[in-house]
Amino acid sequence: MLCIDSLLALEPFQALPTERLQWVCDRAHPYPLAKGEFLVKEGGDPKGFFILTEGRLALTRLSEGVDMPIGTSEAPGFIGEIQVLTEEQVPLTVRAMTDCHLYQLNCADFLELLHTCRIFERAMFRVVQKRIRGLESFIRSREKMASLGTLSAGLAHELNNPAAAVVRALKDALPAMRELEMMNLTYGQQLPEADHTEEWQQTRERGYDTLLSQRPDPMTLSDREDALLDWLEDFGIDDAWKLSEPLAAAGIEAETLAQLTDPWLDSPKALREMGIRWLALSFEVMEMMQSGLRGAERISELVHSMKSYSHMDAGALQQVDIHDGLEDTLRLFAYKLKGGITVERHYDRDLPQVLAYGSELNQVWTNLIDNAIAAMAGKGKLTLRTCHDGNYVRTEIVDTGPGIPEEIRLRIYEPFFTTKPMGEGSGLGLDVARRIVENRHQGMLSVESVPGKTCFAVCIPISTEAEGTD
Repeated sequence: MLCIDSLLALEPFQALPTERLQWVCDRAHPYPLAKGEFLVKEGGDPKGFFILTEGRLALTRLSEGVDMPIGTSEAPGFIGEIQVLTEEQVPLTVRAMTDCHLYQLNCADFLELLHTCRIFERAMFRVVQKRIRGLESFIRSREKMASLGTLSAGLAHELNNPAAAVVRALKDALPAMRELEMMNLTYGQQLPEADHTEEWQQTRERGYDTLLSQRPDPMTLSDREDALLDWLEDFGIDDAWKLSEPLAAAGIEAETLAQLTDPWLDSPKALREMGIRWLALSFEVMEMMQSGLRGAERISELVHSMKSYSHMDAGALQQVDIHDGLEDTLRLFAYKLKGGITVERHYDRDLPQVLAYGSELNQVWTNLIDNAIAAMAGKGKLTLRTCHDGNYVRTEIVDTGPGIPEEIRLRIYEPFFTTKPMGEGSGLGLDVARRIVENRHQGMLSVESVPGKTCFAVCIPISTEAEGTD
């Protein structure tokens, strides 16, 4: 049986008179818990108020399919008061780290005790407030880390293709350039004394210009490549398909090759074939360098976007272009948009910059855009719109998802409230966004939703300085 001395070891109970302490002891039921057993599981219903007299409990929360440690509760202590008061599902999993001795007070008895002693009630609510703040702070940190992890995964995904293109281009370019160098040496020694050899060089230069400045449509390119392949095979060149692609990309027609080779009909066929191969290889090397350059530029663009997104090179409070933050965020989410989400932009480019905490504002865009993508399940239209709204810059993020039901619309900003499956959302994304917009920037965050259209609107003041409060 629970004894009064065990209760007096807990600060809130020290305010209770002896008869109420004895009342608690009479109604508290032993609840032994062996090491490894669960007291409650995340998402379950409240089971009452528990007094821990011996042992240690582990508190965890599911995040991205992994149980993340939140903290521990050691004897003497108590747990479960928040769920009894809120009647919400349990937000944490509680498991015994050692053999534990607990006593259970059912919900009705705990509420009766709470309301019969004002001093005890105040003391208990101070504990509740402290615990909720600590849990919110921890989950917010986890939310930021999860957001960073999401963006890092996306960035790694986006960097993979251009990085592979650079590696592939450099790897292929080295032997190709060596072959071209040997070909230049051999070919140069065997060229006949003819003025029209300059035409080969001019043709190559025109091909370079085409590769650098023009990209023909796929049908035109395919037809040109087929015509070149037929001509090269008729000419008797082995592996003609290897030459037709770079020649076609450079704008070379079958008639061009005929004009170049006809004046050399008296020269050995091998020499004319070498000229064609020299031309094709020159274009192929140029394409390799272009591919590598495009990959390097894409990497540079992504790194710049990430740097701009995090505002690593600037102070916390700064003049911010809303559009830059939106575009940086979109680039980092590109891997999630490729599956079937189209993006429409309706930007007012005449909008002034706003004084804001740039990295925090980008966290707002991250949460809202990520939620929009999740709501559409990878298929739909994401619309970004900016405009003046009085003394505010208004940004709208609109998705074509199923909408937010009326009965939960008023709860979406509540800490820990989420409509996502267990483990996929912390329930703090919109709470964090609201705090950043309203508390940090004295702005407004609102939502309108019907099936097929959900619009989150963020209004940031143009002239009012942001505050430094949470």
